[in-house]
Amino acid sequence: MSRPFPSEKLVDDFSTVLSEAESLLHDAASETGERARDLRQQIEAKLATAKIRLQEVEGQVADQARICARATDDFVHDHPWQAVGIGAAVGFILGLLISRR
Repeated sequence: MSRPFPSEKLVDDFSTVLSEAESLLHDAASETGERARDLRQQIEAKLATAKIRLQEVEGQVADQARICARATDDFVHDHPWQAVGIGAAVGFILGLLISRR
């Protein structure tokens, strides 16, 4: 199997990128001319990096979803009656929970 999804690192990375972009935007608001253009380019670079990272993570999540779906499919094919029992039990429990509301 592959390694677990690093969600905490992803949140930290995006928080950092957004914080830096916000700071650069604040600095750019008070600047004009060449300095303002440089700050805008830095913001665009930060956002492009964040977009690339998000696309990488999206690919990792899709890969994990395919792995999980394949494992579930294999389990159901290998143990059909257990799968039916599990589905019935989950449905029964959900029915109980819904009826109590």
